[in-house]
Amino acid sequence: MNKILRELKEHIPFAMLATVIALILVVVWYVLSKTTFTAYTETTFELFHSAHIFFSGIASAAMFYKYKDKFFQALAVGIFSTLTICILSDIIFPYLGGLLLGFDMHFHLSLIEEPLLIFGAVIIGSLIGIKKKVTKLPHFFHVFLTTFASLLYLVAFGASLSVIAAIGIFAIVAFSVVIPCCLSDIVLPLTFVKR
Repeated sequence: MNKILRELKEHIPFAMLATVIALILVVVWYVLSKTTFTAYTETTFELFHSAHIFFSGIASAAMFYKYKDKFFQALAVGIFSTLTICILSDIIFPYLGGLLLGFDMHFHLSLIEEPLLIFGAVIIGSLIGIKKKVTKLPHFFHVFLTTFASLLYLVAFGASLSVIAAIGIFAIVAFSVVIPCCLSDIVLPLTFVKR
């Protein structure tokens, strides 16, 4: 528990900074070019979702391997914690949050529709994490990319951006990003280390 708390304390500033930067960039992109923002949100979501999975795989596998030098266990933890949590943060939570806000959301699961991209990203990311054992910078990119992915999922699959909806969307994204990402990169790997 002390290791988990120490790692959370060290990683949360990276998570918050990444979330703020990503939110600012998405708002600027939307304000500057609503046409391209709307036209390319689904494709851009796929790009950010797969990149998010890649960096999450790095951070999760590295966190496990940092404390327990077991290659195949680290690979399994990297894949399992990354896929479960990334799908929650990029897809499930934004989808449910969009429904809660009254948007006509359409469910889209990249793991089923783009399995080679998703599995390739998580396996390569986990292997890099095991090799390099770096956690903080990949965690920053993981959170940065998932903020984009969560926002883009909302917009691509049913939500409409407006001033009134912005507060609800911000709350959904904050919930979708910070909690699952810290679970994926820190809590789950260290829980598996103990076991």
